[in-house]
Amino acid sequence: MRAIKNWKLAMTMIACIGLASGCAGSGPRSERKITRELFGKTRDGKEVYLYVLQNSKGMQAAICNYGGTVVSLMVPDRNGNLGDVVWGYDHLDGYLTNSPYFGCIIGRYGNRIANGRFTLDGVTYQLATNDGPNHLHGGIKGFDKVVWDAEPMMTENGPALKLTYVSKDGEEGYPGTLKVTATYTVTEDNALRLDFTATTDKPTICNLTHHSYFNLAGKGDILDHIVMIPAEYYTPVDETLIPTGEIAPVEGTPFDFRKPTPIGARINQDHIQLKYGRGYDHNWVYSKKVGELTLMARVTEPTTGRVMEVWSTEPGMQFYSGNFLDGTIVGKGGQVYKFRSAFCMEPQHYPDSPNKPHFPSVVLRPGETYKNTIIYKFSVQ
Repeated sequence: MRAIKNWKLAMTMIACIGLASGCAGSGPRSERKITRELFGKTRDGKEVYLYVLQNSKGMQAAICNYGGTVVSLMVPDRNGNLGDVVWGYDHLDGYLTNSPYFGCIIGRYGNRIANGRFTLDGVTYQLATNDGPNHLHGGIKGFDKVVWDAEPMMTENGPALKLTYVSKDGEEGYPGTLKVTATYTVTEDNALRLDFTATTDKPTICNLTHHSYFNLAGKGDILDHIVMIPAEYYTPVDETLIPTGEIAPVEGTPFDFRKPTPIGARINQDHIQLKYGRGYDHNWVYSKKVGELTLMARVTEPTTGRVMEVWSTEPGMQFYSGNFLDGTIVGKGGQVYKFRSAFCMEPQHYPDSPNKPHFPSVVLRPGETYKNTIIYKFSVQ
């Protein structure tokens, strides 16, 4: 179905679609729907809205158009009980004042660029250094800190939210006007799907990703979560978390998750890479073609039975074990977010790719379209 401009008409039609979908199949069914409410205002007075996308099985994703942030993600456990599996805040103010990139879209460049500097077509560009000596997640005001235009729509695959943003030439030091579209869809197979596209009017770099902090139990730490990452290599880093350029085998290291392994099994081993990252904060390398949708990770939480699969078209994935959470953030429902209480899985191109010619290219030129699909699919066992 094409997007419907009139909000009240859209809600009426979505409700009708939802009721129809509830009559098919077996077991309890819910109404497929989209709702919207005011979430707050930015410091300069822009209104921010919260959109709740619900499929016919009751799974819900609440997404605000400030940063394209997934504020909550309600998925069932093995007993059918819905629970929120992402960290964040109850109100917009938390995201405005103190957010370690909770649930947001990351851009124009996800992860780190060494010294905030890169050269493209003989021209050197200097970006902000907002992470020690390096550039991180798009700079001082990356895509996580802007208000996106939002268009809710019901699609064949499920309720969706299309977000658009135009990053002007020179914004945060990047060349070219970048037009970005990010579409979230809650599908009927209990997946949150994110489809990115971007175009530019002059040569630039582009590396977009998503940054939800997951805890599939909804409480406690994540050390007993069981992770499988089907990658044979990773990119070691220096003490500032910039890749050295080596693509190293995971075999014989704490980074080997080819067989399902609890996050906490080896996280405190005496390994220089774990010391640099204070745990896992590294990019895994996959033997695949860029653009090929493949399984990047599978995570199981034993007490609830929740399973999350991560699929993407990207060549790498950053796995971060919440090492910089320290108990100073009080989030939704008054919950204190302690050390290693959540993890991130961010499909991406490799960190510092603009300065590593042997890494897959992140250059985007006029006439080309950047595309990236990330899927977080949920089930139980």
